[in-house]
Amino acid sequence: MKILPDYEHMEYRDVYTCLLHRYRHILGLWQPDIGPYGGLLNVVVDGFFIIGWMYLPPHDPHVDDPMRFKPLFRIHLMERKSATVECMYGHRGPHNGHIQIMKKDEFSTKCNQTDHHRMSGGRQEEFRTWLREEWGRTLEDIFHEHMQELILMKFIYTSQYDNCLTYRRIYLPPSHPDDLIRPGLFKGTYGSHGLEIVMLSFHGKHARGTKITGDPNIPAGQQTVEIDLRYRIQLPDVESLRDFSELSRIVLEVGEQVRQEQQQEGGPEDSEGEPRPGPVQPHAEPPAEQGREPGDGGALAAAEQPVQSGQGQPFVLPVGVSSRNEDYPRTCRMCFYGTGLIAGHGFTSPERTPGVFVLFDEDRFGFIWLELKSFSLYSRIQATFRNADSPSPQAFEEMLKNIQSLTS
Repeated sequence: MKILPDYEHMEYRDVYTCLLHRYRHILGLWQPDIGPYGGLLNVVVDGFFIIGWMYLPPHDPHVDDPMRFKPLFRIHLMERKSATVECMYGHRGPHNGHIQIMKKDEFSTKCNQTDHHRMSGGRQEEFRTWLREEWGRTLEDIFHEHMQELILMKFIYTSQYDNCLTYRRIYLPPSHPDDLIRPGLFKGTYGSHGLEIVMLSFHGKHARGTKITGDPNIPAGQQTVEIDLRYRIQLPDVESLRDFSELSRIVLEVGEQVRQEQQQEGGPEDSEGEPRPGPVQPHAEPPAEQGREPGDGGALAAAEQPVQSGQGQPFVLPVGVSSRNEDYPRTCRMCFYGTGLIAGHGFTSPERTPGVFVLFDEDRFGFIWLELKSFSLYSRIQATFRNADSPSPQAFEEMLKNIQSLTS
C-alpha cells in the first residue's frame, strides 16, 4: 500500500473497516432485476477495489467461446475513513454512483451522473454501439425481421435503467457424487433470442435448467428444461435418426409412459428427498411399478437399458430440426426424456412440451424441442466464482423459488 501514491496515507485497518468489511455482503453472484432479461453479476475484491462485473455470453451463435464481461461499478478508498462508489456504465470513464445494501441478499445501485451514459450522436449512436457490443454486428447484418424487433425491444427496455438496478443473490448449485455431470452455469442457444445463461442443477430423479438470463417469451428465473433421469432414450441408428417422425414417435411413447405413471401415483411426482439415481443406472422404476416388466415397445425397452459408462454413440439432428450452431458434437454419451417450457410473447400461455436431453460430454449438452423442431446447444461457463456456494441445499432451493416467483 505504501508504494501506491493514492494509498500512501492509508492504513490497512481503514481499508478493512471502510471497504472490505462494510461491503462484504455484496461479494458473490447476483441477478439484476431487468424485467424478463435478468443477468449475471459477479462482485469481487480486486486489489484495493471491489468491482461488480457483468458477465455476458459470447456473440451468437458461438456457444463455445469464452464469456465476455464489463464493469458496472467499483468501490475504493479515495480518502481515509470514506469509501467511494463509482458507476462504470457508459464510455466516458468512472463517475459518481451510490450503493444501498437493503438486506443481506439484496442491494441496489444508482448512478448520480447519468449524463455520462449519453453519446454525442444521440440514441442512434448509443444503439449502434450497444448492438456491436451485445451482438457483434450491425442491424444491417441481421436480415430476420423478427430478430431485429427483439433486439430493438431489448435495447429500449434495458437502457432505460441507466445502471440503476436492484440485485438479488444467486448461488451455484450444490454438487453430489452421483450427479450425471458437474452442475453449474452454461451458455445456451435460444433461436432469435441469441445466447442465454442457464443454471443446471440436480434434484433427486430430475435435473433442471433454470434461466439466469431470459427473454420476453421465457423470462429469467423460469425453469427452461426439466430432465427425467429415470427414462433413458436409446437413439436409433444415424439414418433412422435423420427422420424426425421416428424420433418423435420414440419420445412421445416414453412421454406417454411418464404420464400414465404420474396418474397412477396421483399427480406429478415431487422428487425432493427421493434417492438420487447414479450415472451408471439413471432409469429406476417408481416404487408403484417395481417388478413390472416393460412392454414390447422398442422405445420403452430402450429407455430402460442401463447406461454404458463412457460409451459414445453417433448423433445427428433430424432433418427439419433447426439449430443456431451447426458445429454441434457428432457423438453423444446418452439421452433422456425431458420437457421444455415454451410460451408466447410476454410469457403468455406457458406449457411444458416433450423433448430430448442429449449429453455430449462433461461440459456440453443439448435439448431437442419437438414442438418447435428446434435444437439448443449448451456449453459450460469456464469461470471460477468465489463467494457463490450455497450455505445449504435448502437455501439453494429457496433461491430458485424466489427468482422464479419474480417473473411468474
